[in-house]
Amino acid sequence: MTTEGGGRGGHADAVRDAPEALAVTLDDDAAVDTDRAGGKAAALAVARRHGVRTLSGVVLTTDLSEQVDGGATLEDIDDVERAFALAGGDDQPLVVRSSSVVEDQGESSAAGQFESVVGVEGIEDFREAIMTVLDSRVRADAADRPIAVLVQPAIDPEVAGVYFEVDPVTGRTDRRVITVVEGQPDQLVSGEVQGSRYVLDTTGEVLEEEIRDGVTLSASHRRELVGAGEQLADVFDGPQDVEWAVVDGELVILQSRPVTTEIRGVPQGALFGPGPVAETFPEPLSRLEEEMWVPPLREAVREALVLSGAHRREDLEGRELVVAIDGRVAIDLEAAGEAQRDPSLADRLSPAKRVRRLRSAWRIGRLRAALPHLVGQLADRVDADLDLLPGLDELSSRQLVALIDRTRGALQSLHAHEILMGLLADSQGGSFTGASVALRVLAESRRDGFTDAEIIARSPVVLALAPPRVAPSPRLPESTADPDVADVPGLPDTQVRRETLRLRVRWLQELSAQAAWKLGERLAQAGLLSDPALVRHLCLSDLDALVRRRAVIVGDRLGELSDAVEREAEEVAPLPSRFRVSDLGRPIGEGGAGAPEGGTGAGGGQADGIVSHDDDDPPDGAVLVVGSLRPDLGPQLGRLTAIVAETGSVLSHLAILAREQSVPTVVGHRDARQELPEGARVRVDGDLGTVTLLDDDGDDTGQHDDDRLPGDRQRDGESETDEEHR
Repeated sequence: MTTEGGGRGGHADAVRDAPEALAVTLDDDAAVDTDRAGGKAAALAVARRHGVRTLSGVVLTTDLSEQVDGGATLEDIDDVERAFALAGGDDQPLVVRSSSVVEDQGESSAAGQFESVVGVEGIEDFREAIMTVLDSRVRADAADRPIAVLVQPAIDPEVAGVYFEVDPVTGRTDRRVITVVEGQPDQLVSGEVQGSRYVLDTTGEVLEEEIRDGVTLSASHRRELVGAGEQLADVFDGPQDVEWAVVDGELVILQSRPVTTEIRGVPQGALFGPGPVAETFPEPLSRLEEEMWVPPLREAVREALVLSGAHRREDLEGRELVVAIDGRVAIDLEAAGEAQRDPSLADRLSPAKRVRRLRSAWRIGRLRAALPHLVGQLADRVDADLDLLPGLDELSSRQLVALIDRTRGALQSLHAHEILMGLLADSQGGSFTGASVALRVLAESRRDGFTDAEIIARSPVVLALAPPRVAPSPRLPESTADPDVADVPGLPDTQVRRETLRLRVRWLQELSAQAAWKLGERLAQAGLLSDPALVRHLCLSDLDALVRRRAVIVGDRLGELSDAVEREAEEVAPLPSRFRVSDLGRPIGEGGAGAPEGGTGAGGGQADGIVSHDDDDPPDGAVLVVGSLRPDLGPQLGRLTAIVAETGSVLSHLAILAREQSVPTVVGHRDARQELPEGARVRVDGDLGTVTLLDDDGDDTGQHDDDRLPGDRQRDGESETDEEHR
């Protein structure tokens, strides 16, 4: 693209003004100064200097707004009339826009917060438009900030729209998104219309398109827009949000500002999701917690998948089966069989695959027979080791470090056996869990007057209700259900043994957490940490070095720890229910074919109710819609009509608790909190996994989820592979 030299308002381009002038053209040196010209005008001025075709324009600098704020009137300022003339106002209508110093910045665009006035004719209308822009600072909560005013010729485009150099929703850097409307772009950016939409690759080829009202953008203009976007991204050192128009057949850039969407990169590798591990790690982990608890789970998943015959070991080499992003943990859904891919005909007919299936069936048969005995031995050994363990106060700091290391090995073994039990056991057998027992024990103990610390010491089963965390003490739920709601049913042996392992996993996590906190206290007492809580953000090697007095924390590392503590107070966004990790290490949500539109039924029957997103204190009889099924939601179940979760597993504690109490439950319902608004009336079918929006009379509105896709789990909890093994 080339810089516009003449045309609309082009006669003003040759004018050069003194730096102190209130009115300067976009080609003046003063126009590239954000403090004088504001973000919007300065960006256009810089773009023009790099050969990007933009409209010409005149800037009334921030000096004007400061004079008006000081009591001057526009009639008293000669440069107002001069700006009108420079912009060609005597010959054509004008557009008067804001260009604030707080606008179009990388941290916040302030898009749409300031006024623009289109079709300005005559000097009186011009002055009125300027005051409209200046006064809009109040609405934008920037009344005390200077603002420049950008004046450009009005245009009558054939089409116009917005271009994003990255996907504005996912942050994918290998996608370009164009929206286009007929006529002025204001109707699009104001949200009045949606416009047609193109999703392009980096070369400008169309990947997806949605045409509305027959409005299209030619292939040549799409490619030209991609080229302009790349040029602007290079000029401004980052992807841009670009407003554009096609005028007299030529593409013109109207505005360019940094994209404020998080840049996530290009998705690659396996499909991950938090659902199967959301119950184990319902809250974000700190750096130390990740190192203590995630690697054992990762290696346990690998061993369980190989031992069960689901995968060959060589197929899993180099595959990161469990990841932690911003402390949120997720598992490889494809490897775990939670996101099955349709096999090709060649794969289905492969003799080698048939042989492997036969071998897997034989191996699983032997495992089914041996596993209960192995699990019993493992649980007994863990219990014996815990009984022999002295109090943490009696251990030296080096012994505490060694204890943390030993718990990692034990956790790997416990996780692997528990996963194998889940893969090989009948998922429909039994409906009572460690969390069920924990809720009863907690309620009864509180009723008897015991403190939480006393309850944990007497009945560590209650730790099933507390998320693992390095802290002075576990955090138990504040509210509890009636302890006399039901009798504990008889349980199948496999269910009992699986719950036995789950509880011991939680106990070992708590043991390592308390050991780490004890080390934090000792390091703080020795002056090596300013606060025991800083230990949460150390890595294991740092912790060992501090304990052995081989290192001290200074300089940048100390600043990193302080920053980590501050960030901990910020809410960490949940992971998408299905995502791939990008080349930048960021999660990018995955939709499209094979992704369930609705969810998976976790049982409980069917019920109608009103949606609530308040997981702290939902109204009685509400349908609670949450991000994930957390154990601490258990006490709420007695007051709920149904529960819908964006992630989760039908085998999770809360799902099983809900089935016990006949609360219809749907898990894995992507974007549930967005698609099921607060106050909506819905019908939840926990058997079919559907959520249907209802009208005020309780009738189906026609907006509901389809039945589960062929790749989803079968109702009896077994996959097609399970059937083949039998």
